[in-house]
Amino acid sequence: MARLVDIHPVDPQPRALRQVVDVLREGGLVAYPTDSGYALGATLGNQDAKERIRAIRRLDDKHHYTVVCKDFAQLGQFVFVDNAVFRAVKAATPGPYTFILGATKEVPRKLLHAKKKTIGVRIPEGRFVQALLAELGEPLLSSTLILPGESEPMTEGWLVKAELDHAVDAVIDTGECGSAPTTVVDFSSGTPEVLRIGAGDPARFA
Repeated sequence: MARLVDIHPVDPQPRALRQVVDVLREGGLVAYPTDSGYALGATLGNQDAKERIRAIRRLDDKHHYTVVCKDFAQLGQFVFVDNAVFRAVKAATPGPYTFILGATKEVPRKLLHAKKKTIGVRIPEGRFVQALLAELGEPLLSSTLILPGESEPMTEGWLVKAELDHAVDAVIDTGECGSAPTTVVDFSSGTPEVLRIGAGDPARFA
């Protein structure tokens, strides 16, 4: 049964944040609210959690997992960013965008796209997620919580717990959550290609 952790959206309680971090560091999988709906999250090296995410969402090997970073400096450790891409990504972060880029050696090989050797990266808005990343001290392996057969992410903590009570280890409820998934922009070829239109305005990458 998943632990339900209530956290204040603007002033996250340190004790509650530590509870979530403890779950993550012990190899757990959490469902947490972001500016683009609920997401599933685990530590980067947690291969078991990756497989659990894959099973929950019924993903194939073409799926891009996302490295959720606290800031741009952290993002730059995990993907290759040239000057032109830097300006475009920097201007859109933090925000509801996921960017597909070539991965550095800091990303575990098993997380990469099977053929392209790429990974998704994003820097979310929101006090809670920023506080969680700061407390954890490292990025999160993540995937938007869109259940099989659905096109939009889950947005209600109580519903996430009811649906995934035996599939995740903790559900975080802040009472606030975005309602649309991220806009996904593929920069792996050097020029932007919008793969999914979501909460972020795609016009800036047209």
